[in-house]
Amino acid sequence: MSISCVITAAGKNSRMRKDLISRNLDLKNKLILPFKDKTVLETTIDNALSANIDECIVVLGHYCDEIKEVVFNNYKDSVKFIENNPHDVGLSTSLFNGLANCKYEFALCITADQPTVTTDTFNELIKISQNSDNPSKTIAILRRQNHGLLDSAEGLGMPFVGHRINLMNYLKNKNDNLNPILRKMFDDDYTFYGIKEKNEKELLNINHYNDYLKLLK
Repeated sequence: MSISCVITAAGKNSRMRKDLISRNLDLKNKLILPFKDKTVLETTIDNALSANIDECIVVLGHYCDEIKEVVFNNYKDSVKFIENNPHDVGLSTSLFNGLANCKYEFALCITADQPTVTTDTFNELIKISQNSDNPSKTIAILRRQNHGLLDSAEGLGMPFVGHRINLMNYLKNKNDNLNPILRKMFDDDYTFYGIKEKNEKELLNINHYNDYLKLLK
């Protein structure tokens, strides 16, 4: 079964900018900070493109020009870049816009500030989704607490795999963080299956400069 991938890269970067100012460092979007031999966003994209996906869409918004200047030419043939209009929207809207541009029935949903989530983990999420008894009502997700069949959606976020149209129905006309929407899906009897991380760094998003430094080690 064909799989789309949506990477959300449209945030305000406010916590990182505050940290950079406090350290007297140059202001730069966290997604284009150096990471290994590329940038944070490029590493996330590479990990996704190496997974069992059939298309990749990156959703841009705030700092769109700054990000595209660094990454667009390297990925223009392998990634579809779209832009939120207006830019100032919540994560749920960014994800909805990405899903609305997908071709396929199921989607791997990723945030761009997760460069340490491995291709193996993405593939396992896809495998769990497709092998479930009812893929259209299953969310295969990277665990935050328990793993296996989950009894709660508390604290959960991306990455996960789900049915594209069903996800869009829950995201439509919402401008919120993602967790309340996932909790609503859980309350509506969606099956949530959490997979265990390959290493502890997979569970860390880059929100603050110290997060970035920790993942660089």
